Amino acid sequence: MTVVFGDIITAIATPFDADLRVDEGAFANLMHHLVTHGTDGLAVAGTTGEASTLTDPEKIALFKLAVDEVGDRAKIIANTGSNDTAHSVHLTHEAAELGCDAVLAVTPYYNKPPRDGIIGHFASIAEVGLPVIVYNIPGRSVINLEPSLLGELAGIPNVVAVKQAHEDLGELRQIRTQTPLAVYAVNDDLRLPVVDLGGAGVISVASHLVGEQMQDLVAAGRRGDIDEARRIDASLADLIAALFVTSNPILIKAALRMLGLIPSDRLRLPLVAATPVQRDILRTVMEAHGVLARA
Repeated sequence: MTVVFGDIITAIATPFDADLRVDEGAFANLMHHLVTHGTDGLAVAGTTGEASTLTDPEKIALFKLAVDEVGDRAKIIANTGSNDTAHSVHLTHEAAELGCDAVLAVTPYYNKPPRDGIIGHFASIAEVGLPVIVYNIPGRSVINLEPSLLGELAGIPNVVAVKQAHEDLGELRQIRTQTPLAVYAVNDDLRLPVVDLGGAGVISVASHLVGEQMQDLVAAGRRGDIDEARRIDASLADLIAALFVTSNPILIKAALRMLGLIPSDRLRLPLVAATPVQRDILRTVMEAHGVLARA
């Protein structure tokens, strides 16, 4: 199955109000802004969207809001992953009923399942019928999905792509050449290599701020102008680094608040707001890139 989700998918943040309730109005406004500024698809209620502290009703409401507000302009990818297969299947059914285009499912974390358990987990999610993007992030889930295992997962109907957050370039190359999976970059270390290898694109946090530049980077790679892709990549390096000096999404929410794109940068515990020093560094870098001037 070949499914196109677009070159730039933004892992969208979830705004909260003063009482730490999901601010659906701010979320809708942010979606429209992103889709107007370089975003082809939205990964909703993922890591950047603080999935770990959202309730199921909150996630489902966000999926519905995304489909209703921008589903005609962007692909809506619902994060339904968890370390409980039955829970992930339930959320995937909800996403399918709402009209989401695909689901994102992380490697089951904490319980460290063996190979057969991992295959059974993703097969159960895929049986719902939506395209599945496997999220390989060993830094958070402990387990790394090696290329041979991803190749096996690719044989499951509806498993169509991988969101790769493992910096091993040798494994990245094997995934691209030895499996039919579409490959999306996540980490800064992988953005340019994925483009260089002809990958599907980027599932990005920085695209909240520089979506058009991210599109330019991918377009340069598509036309074989790797020097231009490298130039754009290098030009964004300090901004992206500034967004990740502490746990995501702390600093992207601070940046969105500075830009007036969300009214509050509050987070739910155990995440906490950016420190004054972190904000000052981020503001300086954003000013240098002209991001604040575009607000």
